[in-house]
Amino acid sequence: MVLELTRTYFPEGTNGILKCEGKVVCKTIELPWKNNVRRVSCIPEGKYFIKKRYSTKFGWHMEIIGVENRTLILLHPANNALKELNGCIAPVTKLSGPGLGLLSRKAFNRLKDIIYKSLDQNESVELIVKS
Repeated sequence: MVLELTRTYFPEGTNGILKCEGKVVCKTIELPWKNNVRRVSCIPEGKYFIKKRYSTKFGWHMEIIGVENRTLILLHPANNALKELNGCIAPVTKLSGPGLGLLSRKAFNRLKDIIYKSLDQNESVELIVKS
Protein backbone atom coordinates (compact mmCIF):
# COMPACT_ATOMS: atom_id res chain seq x y z
CA MET A 1 0.00 0.00 0.00
CA VAL A 2 1.21 3.50 -0.78
CA LEU A 3 0.18 6.56 1.21
CA GLU A 4 0.89 9.99 -0.25
CA LEU A 5 1.27 13.03 2.01
CA THR A 6 1.16 16.38 0.19
CA ARG A 7 2.31 19.23 2.41
CA THR A 8 1.88 22.98 2.63
CA TYR A 9 4.53 24.77 4.71
CA PHE A 10 3.94 27.72 7.04
CA PRO A 11 6.28 29.39 9.57
CA GLU A 12 4.04 28.17 12.45
CA GLY A 13 3.54 24.59 11.22
CA THR A 14 3.07 22.22 8.31
CA ASN A 15 -0.32 21.06 7.05
CA GLY A 16 -0.94 18.10 4.81
CA ILE A 17 -3.43 15.97 2.96
CA LEU A 18 -2.91 12.21 3.27
CA LYS A 19 -4.24 10.05 0.45
CA CYS A 20 -4.39 6.30 -0.08
CA GLU A 21 -4.82 5.20 -3.70
CA GLY A 22 -5.99 8.68 -4.65
CA LYS A 23 -8.62 8.97 -1.91
CA VAL A 24 -8.26 11.43 0.96
CA VAL A 25 -7.93 9.56 4.27
CA CYS A 26 -7.34 12.57 6.51
CA LYS A 27 -5.49 15.86 6.91
CA THR A 28 -2.22 16.08 8.88
CA ILE A 29 -0.34 18.56 11.04
CA GLU A 30 3.40 18.70 11.70
CA LEU A 31 6.04 21.05 13.01
CA PRO A 32 7.39 23.67 10.56
CA TRP A 33 10.34 22.76 8.33
CA LYS A 34 13.57 23.62 10.17
CA ASN A 35 16.21 21.64 8.25
CA ASN A 36 15.34 18.28 9.87
CA VAL A 37 16.52 19.41 13.32
CA ARG A 38 15.39 16.85 15.90
CA ARG A 39 12.33 17.75 17.97
CA VAL A 40 11.74 21.11 16.21
CA SER A 41 11.33 20.20 12.51
CA CYS A 42 9.06 18.04 10.42
CA ILE A 43 10.84 15.25 8.55
CA PRO A 44 12.30 15.72 5.06
CA GLU A 45 10.28 14.95 1.96
CA GLY A 46 10.97 11.45 0.66
CA LYS A 47 9.89 7.80 0.76
CA TYR A 48 9.54 5.92 4.04
CA PHE A 49 7.97 2.76 5.42
CA ILE A 50 5.48 2.48 8.26
CA LYS A 51 5.35 -0.21 10.95
CA LYS A 52 3.22 -0.93 14.01
CA ARG A 53 4.47 0.30 17.36
CA TYR A 54 3.24 0.15 20.94
CA SER A 55 4.08 2.49 23.84
CA THR A 56 2.44 3.15 27.19
CA LYS A 57 1.99 6.81 26.19
CA PHE A 58 0.19 6.27 22.87
CA GLY A 59 -0.93 2.62 22.97
CA TRP A 60 -0.89 1.08 19.49
CA HIS A 61 0.20 3.57 16.84
CA MET A 62 2.61 3.71 13.88
CA GLU A 63 6.30 4.51 13.39
CA ILE A 64 7.86 5.97 10.25
CA ILE A 65 11.06 4.08 9.42
CA GLY A 66 14.14 5.29 7.57
CA VAL A 67 14.12 9.01 8.36
CA GLU A 68 17.68 10.29 7.99
CA ASN A 69 19.29 11.28 11.33
CA ARG A 70 15.97 10.78 13.16
CA THR A 71 14.37 8.04 15.24
CA LEU A 72 10.95 7.49 16.78
CA ILE A 73 9.06 9.51 14.18
CA LEU A 74 5.51 8.47 14.94
CA LEU A 75 1.99 8.82 13.62
CA HIS A 76 -0.10 9.64 16.69
CA PRO A 77 -3.02 11.88 17.69
CA ALA A 78 -2.40 15.59 18.38
CA ASN A 79 -4.28 18.82 17.62
CA ASN A 80 -1.45 21.37 18.06
CA ALA A 81 1.90 20.63 16.41
CA LEU A 82 3.98 23.13 18.39
CA LYS A 83 2.63 21.93 21.76
CA GLU A 84 2.21 18.18 21.13
CA LEU A 85 4.68 17.04 18.46
CA ASN A 86 8.45 16.49 18.47
CA GLY A 87 8.82 15.78 14.76
CA CYS A 88 5.96 13.29 14.45
CA ILE A 89 2.92 13.46 12.17
CA ALA A 90 -0.59 13.82 13.58
CA PRO A 91 -3.66 12.88 11.54
CA VAL A 92 -6.56 15.32 11.97
CA THR A 93 -10.13 15.40 10.68
CA LYS A 94 -10.08 19.12 9.91
CA LEU A 95 -7.34 21.74 9.66
CA SER A 96 -7.92 24.82 11.83
CA GLY A 97 -4.70 26.77 11.16
CA PRO A 98 -1.00 26.22 10.40
CA GLY A 99 0.03 23.18 12.45
CA LEU A 100 -3.43 23.06 14.04
CA GLY A 101 -6.24 20.56 13.58
CA LEU A 102 -9.43 19.16 15.06
CA LEU A 103 -10.69 15.68 15.98
CA SER A 104 -7.28 14.05 15.74
CA ARG A 105 -8.19 10.82 17.53
CA LYS A 106 -11.03 10.18 15.07
CA ALA A 107 -8.70 10.67 12.08
CA PHE A 108 -5.94 8.64 13.75
CA ASN A 109 -8.23 5.65 14.37
CA ARG A 110 -9.40 5.70 10.75
CA LEU A 111 -5.81 5.84 9.46
CA LYS A 112 -4.64 3.16 11.91
CA ASP A 113 -7.39 0.79 10.75
CA ILE A 114 -6.32 1.22 7.11
CA ILE A 115 -2.60 0.77 7.83
CA TYR A 116 -3.00 -2.14 10.27
CA LYS A 117 -5.24 -3.99 7.80
CA SER A 118 -2.43 -3.92 5.21
CA LEU A 119 0.30 -4.75 7.73
CA ASP A 120 -1.76 -7.66 9.11
CA GLN A 121 -1.84 -9.08 5.56
CA ASN A 122 1.98 -8.83 5.44
CA GLU A 123 1.85 -5.98 2.93
CA SER A 124 4.38 -3.17 3.17
CA VAL A 125 3.07 0.32 3.78
CA GLU A 126 5.04 3.08 2.05
CA LEU A 127 4.68 6.78 2.84
CA ILE A 128 5.63 9.31 0.16
CA VAL A 129 6.04 12.83 1.56
CA LYS A 130 6.06 15.70 -0.94
CA SER A 131 5.01 19.33 -1.36
